[in-house]
Amino acid sequence: MNHSTTIQEIVERLETFPPILQKQVLDFTLELSDEMPEGASIHEFLEFSGTIPPEDLEQMKQAIEEGCEQVYASEW
Repeated sequence: MNHSTTIQEIVERLETFPPILQKQVLDFTLELSDEMPEGASIHEFLEFSGTIPPEDLEQMKQAIEEGCEQVYASEW
């Protein structure tokens, strides 16, 4: 899928959303652009894709599942 096709698909889907969801998507994209350091491109970030060994990713996944999917009723 090329860049132009991706953008067109996003626009087509957004047009079907109610205004409140369209605003949320806009806010999210603005947040993303604020977080990108100046001068950095997506291509620079993609250079790191696949650099974390699968074993480490599995350990991270397990830690998240064990630590983040618990509810402590006494803390509410």
